[in-house]
Amino acid sequence: MEACKCEEKWAKLEEIIAAHRGQPSALIQVLHEAQELIGYLPRQVLIAIADGLGVSLSEVYSVVSFYAHFTTKPKGKYQISVCKGTACYVKGAPEILERLQKELGIKPGDSTDDGKFSLEVVRCLGACGLAPVMMINKRAHGLLRSDTAVTVLQGYE
Repeated sequence: MEACKCEEKWAKLEEIIAAHRGQPSALIQVLHEAQELIGYLPRQVLIAIADGLGVSLSEVYSVVSFYAHFTTKPKGKYQISVCKGTACYVKGAPEILERLQKELGIKPGDSTDDGKFSLEVVRCLGACGLAPVMMINKRAHGLLRSDTAVTVLQGYE
């Protein structure tokens, strides 16, 4: 982790690891707790987890890359999830995603340079009746078009 105000988080991470020291079966749980604490899983954290649980770094990366929930990149203050499930796809999600990428200057999986927004594609948000839908943090925005998606986005700037 960066040397900024992370000492407190690093101490908490060490507690999480210590609670599961030498327990490779606790890998997913420890990864969840670490990501909850820090917001993402930087390399230094993955190394500490591998060492603490007694697993290889490649095994840790394998788990992190397999599960979409885990991320090795910092997320933005506002996390945008664009649904590309069947209903959303048919009703215009690809155009909305394209417009958001253009507006923000990022691709899915990335964050804006200022750390304000991150963009991801999800397969279903469970709001098919409001298709197409995007979530910003935990708030759903439905019945979108590319222009209304941008208007919603501007409300967060």
